[in-house]
Amino acid sequence: MARKMLSDGELNKAAAAGEEATTETHYDFDLFVIGAGSGGVRAARFSANNGAKVGICELPFHPISSEEIGGVGGTCVIRGCVPKKILVYGATYGGELEDARNYGWEINGNVDFNWKKLLQKKTDEILRLNNIYKRLLANAAVKLYEGEGRIVGPNEVEVRQIDGTKISYTAKHILIATGSRAQKPNIPGHELAITSDEALSLEEFPKRAIVLGGGYIAVEFASIWRGMGATVDLFFRKELPLRGFDDEMRALVARNLEGRGINLHPQTSLAELIKTDDGIKVISSHGEEFVADVVLFATGRIPNTKRLNLEAVGVELDQAGAVKVDEYSRTNIPSIWAVGDATNRINLTPVALMEATCFANTVFGGKPAKADYTNVACAVFCIPPLAVVGLSEEEAVEKATGDILVFTSGFNPMKNTISGRQEKSLMKLIVDEKTDKGIAIALKCGATKAQFDSTVGIHPSSAEEFVTMRTVTRRIAYKAKPQTSL
Repeated sequence: MARKMLSDGELNKAAAAGEEATTETHYDFDLFVIGAGSGGVRAARFSANNGAKVGICELPFHPISSEEIGGVGGTCVIRGCVPKKILVYGATYGGELEDARNYGWEINGNVDFNWKKLLQKKTDEILRLNNIYKRLLANAAVKLYEGEGRIVGPNEVEVRQIDGTKISYTAKHILIATGSRAQKPNIPGHELAITSDEALSLEEFPKRAIVLGGGYIAVEFASIWRGMGATVDLFFRKELPLRGFDDEMRALVARNLEGRGINLHPQTSLAELIKTDDGIKVISSHGEEFVADVVLFATGRIPNTKRLNLEAVGVELDQAGAVKVDEYSRTNIPSIWAVGDATNRINLTPVALMEATCFANTVFGGKPAKADYTNVACAVFCIPPLAVVGLSEEEAVEKATGDILVFTSGFNPMKNTISGRQEKSLMKLIVDEKTDKGIAIALKCGATKAQFDSTVGIHPSSAEEFVTMRTVTRRIAYKAKPQTSL
């Protein structure tokens, strides 16, 4: 059955009709949220601030998630963005110590890295944040239930508590905010591999690591382990890592990864993993053999919806298991909504927060709001990192209605001129010649190239390159294919 998308007027009428129809119906809650990650907590708090009576459920805390454990704060706080960035910071010091010698620092003797110390600091921090999120819910008068939630009716949620008992709660609105889960490809021996969850909590530091995947999680963990001193081999299917990003930037990332000592294996997958006395023997799709202490599968994530009983209730899912929603995050069941990775739109924490805010404003704030997915910035925390916003050069050409002007500045950062590190930086602006507006500029106001040119930069800094690129690197004629200076 096709789902009807509601216009603003229809949404208001539907809400009014729902209120009229339920004036005599008593619910335990105005809103019940399943999943207390970034999106779920934001939606719960903001809805409560708008006067709603809100309940939320989440699995018991553990750094490594499963079908029965999770934790308030969700993937980002417990086993995603936050702990990963902590490890990135830790790994960055490896290169900084190397560079420090040419800045006059005499580092005598061996400098040892204590993985377990960093791991404990990381765990302490995510526990602190877990408690902060609990306090945020309590301060907003949101009732938190520890246990697994599933939907058993359009207005009913069943929570299986830690002791196995089940309690049902009714709610006028139900919000699904269960996020996503790492998946493993079905390769022989796949049970020997780990996902990013386990990679953030390894008891022993791996001296030999193999990473399968070409996405941001793969290149980030490759950078982390290499920065801490491990031998790292990175396998990916395409010619370059980071499929979907700008090709020119992908090529630079690949060169920088190799410059840091990571062994790249493009257009190569893994065929089999075998347990041996010396570690895990890995056979590549080309028949080559490697031995590693750890094998990380960073091959994507899937919506975490399998155990929610959604199909039985009638909630529509796509082929990947993501919850289908309209522009207001509403499912085909009017009382059931969904935000975040469970909907598989743009799977980033700030996007989940935006969707949650729009949900609370729409349902309880009297201000119907659609999430705006244009010009969403993102970063890849490899070492050195990559940050992008807007369209890649390839996307710009596909969507252009006229010629595209590409401005680039590739240079050796001042810091590297002293340290001697051979590692280039690249900055890039893509401009629509007709409007002079940057297609890939992180400004909602639609800044023009002329406005960038008229801005006085901060000197000396890499950032000033963005306002000093006066010469066109290349012009791409309308409908021509992208050309790079590789």
